[in-house]
Amino acid sequence: MARANPEVFAKKTLKQVADHTIEIINALDKKPAVMGHSTGGLLAQMVAGRGVSAATVAIDPGVFRGVLPLPVPTIRVAGPFPVNPFTRGRAITLTFDQFKYGWANALDDKEAKELYDTFHVAGSGISLMQMGYANLNPWTEAKVNTKNPDRGPLLIIEGEKDHTVALAIANAAYKRQRRNPGVTEFVKMPNRGHALTIDHGWQDVAQTALDFVKRFIPAKPS
Repeated sequence: MARANPEVFAKKTLKQVADHTIEIINALDKKPAVMGHSTGGLLAQMVAGRGVSAATVAIDPGVFRGVLPLPVPTIRVAGPFPVNPFTRGRAITLTFDQFKYGWANALDDKEAKELYDTFHVAGSGISLMQMGYANLNPWTEAKVNTKNPDRGPLLIIEGEKDHTVALAIANAAYKRQRRNPGVTEFVKMPNRGHALTIDHGWQDVAQTALDFVKRFIPAKPS
């Protein structure tokens, strides 16, 4: 569906997605663990900041207000989109060259092409602009309540070679989050790019996330 009708993702704002996620969570019997990657990593933190997550893992998380670094690789990845006035109303699809630089720079061309053909779908242009202008717009939806004492334990996982969400961005998010009274941890995955959740080493990332969650959410008795 995402490839056949990419416009289904157009004009979906960060708040709309976060509100929808919280609506689903509120229908559960207890707080879940929440995990997300990239824009999903930002959304996971937004959800945690509202106090509805038992434990949260944000992987290569998108920018929120107060996260100030803007490294050159990130500018190169996102640069063409926020300055284009048509981005706001579009679903954004990357070319293979854009995907290779932004997502698969730590991989060889063969694996990069396989991932692009298998996994790449369009994303919301307006959400991208909300993140891009988070520190220029006081009313941005790209904001996280990092001080909520009910935020719960939080882990940020970052790919060392990520171009889309460069290491400095994830580290800045961690520094803001660690002011929270809850447990806040940071793990850097060596030699990994933004595709770390779908590339050949995805199990390492999944296990790191799962190990963190297991420390705070007891397993169901067998």
